[in-house]
Amino acid sequence: QVQLAESGGGLVQTGGSLRLSCAASGRTFSPRAMGWFRQAPGKEREFVASIRWANGLTYYSNAVRGRFTISRDDAENTLFLQMNSLKPEDTAVYFCAAVLGVSATVQFESDYDTWGQGTQVTVSS
Repeated sequence: QVQLAESGGGLVQTGGSLRLSCAASGRTFSPRAMGWFRQAPGKEREFVASIRWANGLTYYSNAVRGRFTISRDDAENTLFLQMNSLKPEDTAVYFCAAVLGVSATVQFESDYDTWGQGTQVTVSS
């Protein structure tokens, strides 16, 4: 069984940066894709970014495009999210997730099979 563990969250001022990591453990890990989602207080969980594992193709939400960068380390089975120019509206719990089966899309919660527990990101104004 695959397990995902996020780290790197914290408190940062507006305009600052954070780098989130998501380490995968368990059985042989060979995802089709991995992604980041976030959930702010009182709001539904929303897509942030995703990456197809085989070819590195990336996708971003309009809210973070140009500020966030998703990347992966195949050898370490680790996913990253570099977040720059952070804004108070980026405050949320950030979740990583993996697509283990076949999925034509990688931007929807229903595409993903396994989720981490989340890490809190707070951006102060």
